[in-house]
Amino acid sequence: LSGTGKTPLSADPRRNLIGDDEHVWTQDGVFNVEGGCYAKCVNLSADNEPEIFGAVRFGSVLENVIVDPITRAVDYDDTSITQNTRCAYPLTYIPNAKSPAIGGHPKNVVLLTCDAFGVLPPISKLTPDQVIYHFISGYTSKTAGTEEGVTKPVAAFSACYGEPFLVWHPIKYGTMLADKLQHHGANAWLINTGWVGGLTTGHRCPLKYTRAIIDAIHSGALADVPLEAEPYFGLKYPTKVPGVPDALLNPASSWGDKKEFEATSKELAGLFLNNFAQYQDAVPDSVTAAGPGGK
Repeated sequence: LSGTGKTPLSADPRRNLIGDDEHVWTQDGVFNVEGGCYAKCVNLSADNEPEIFGAVRFGSVLENVIVDPITRAVDYDDTSITQNTRCAYPLTYIPNAKSPAIGGHPKNVVLLTCDAFGVLPPISKLTPDQVIYHFISGYTSKTAGTEEGVTKPVAAFSACYGEPFLVWHPIKYGTMLADKLQHHGANAWLINTGWVGGLTTGHRCPLKYTRAIIDAIHSGALADVPLEAEPYFGLKYPTKVPGVPDALLNPASSWGDKKEFEATSKELAGLFLNNFAQYQDAVPDSVTAAGPGGK
């Protein structure tokens, strides 16, 4: 889904890049079917995202950006057309891209969301039923710049993070994912790249902290870290992540107004429940119970 952080998180110099979107998981492993990346360009700089900045060169395709007609320099801070400025480039424009773009079976699978309401933990470890619930829900927030006409956060649910492209009922895909995770002994995580401290007074979770979370997942540093439950969504999050402030891991701690946090959490939980009601008759009770308010 747009704006969740797929491209900047995958363009990490410490890991080989297979792709930022559109992968297939077969009995032999995973592979990418696009052969390129599609990055947001707003406020792009060599300091913040050097790999993506370096990929913008001859052969890449820029959309909605302002280019100096004489020097051909791009002004990435100019959003006069739209905040949704973009660049498409081949995988080979990223220095650590893997060719061919194939890999083995993953040991960790991350579901990405951008929660602009600011109430989901930045990292949660998912149970098998929670994997199915959140994969079917496909939650993120439409944020300013990702879609035309969106100027404030709106909850968006797209089954399996790609509802327009589904052929079967979402439960089939959710069960397939859960079965593959179990078969290959892989862990599943929900990573929230969205807001910390609420939209009006907070800010988006810094990329360096989200990358530190991803590093900790892959290094195994979280294997023995205690998990703490939050009260609204049934999620459990690690209390310690190397390189990440402890206060960031508990979303409630970053809100100055605790009553507002509670109200916002209940609002989003209600949106989850309303959305999932359309699937309840087709999924096991244990999956329904893996969402907000479940036992």
